[in-house]
Amino acid sequence: MQADNGNGKPSSNQSKNSNGKKRAYESGRNSSNQNPDSGAKASGDHEVKHKEQSGKFETAFNRIHKALKEMVKGTDSDAFVELLYSGYKNHSLVRKYKSELHQFAKLRNAIVHERVNADYYIAEPHIEVVERIEEIAREFEKPQTALSIATCPVFYYYEDAYLKDVLKVINKFDFTRFPVYDKDDKYIALLTSTEIIQWMAKHFSDSVVHFEDVRVKELLTKGKNYFVTFVDEDASLYHIEELFERYHTRGKKLQAVIITETGDRHGKPIGVITPWDLLDSDPED
Repeated sequence: MQADNGNGKPSSNQSKNSNGKKRAYESGRNSSNQNPDSGAKASGDHEVKHKEQSGKFETAFNRIHKALKEMVKGTDSDAFVELLYSGYKNHSLVRKYKSELHQFAKLRNAIVHERVNADYYIAEPHIEVVERIEEIAREFEKPQTALSIATCPVFYYYEDAYLKDVLKVINKFDFTRFPVYDKDDKYIALLTSTEIIQWMAKHFSDSVVHFEDVRVKELLTKGKNYFVTFVDEDASLYHIEELFERYHTRGKKLQAVIITETGDRHGKPIGVITPWDLLDSDPED
């Protein structure tokens, strides 16, 4: 039942409600007609953003692929996955990111090879994935330096130094390899803990051994020459790994890489890298 105010007109409340519904209807109608292209614009913005993320992903992937080609040598193919598996053995950086890069390779194939057309990607990488692959690409393009994993400072000795001084360093720092130089600062040999032990074993039967009088040159095994090579202070970890692998394929064991400022074998040593240092440089599982 409608309320009547006595003059045959609807009550003021009813009038307000009717006008409100009319205004709401008109407002809704005007709103729906205000921008008929808004849905198309939003779709277009998403498509542009989609292309940008896919493009960034592909660019970063190609940067890593280029770095892998320069890093991994002696492969039958320069395909990304082939380089990944070939480089796994000898390069710590590949081992660090192998799992992620393998997944990125699958995503890249979906993006590049399974397009519906040139402007439509069937797969879209999340922004977090794009940021991650760009971070890895930067690390591949600016590799870790050799000095970053080298033993520093280097304890080196002149051939007339005393054994007792070497033993003190071994006891305190657990070092096992020491470059030896002559009086003219020229490199002559690498003294190892193995040689020290062999010398001690040889003289074990002696009634008295005066370590205070034993000099480094007496410990050096005549005719024995350990394989040692020299690099400059800017050498990359890639290069060091390549050197160790090169000696290994020739059936030789590289005992140490000595770093000097310019790579000169007679320069002052500022770092030493052993096979153990390469193992220590691997990321934790």
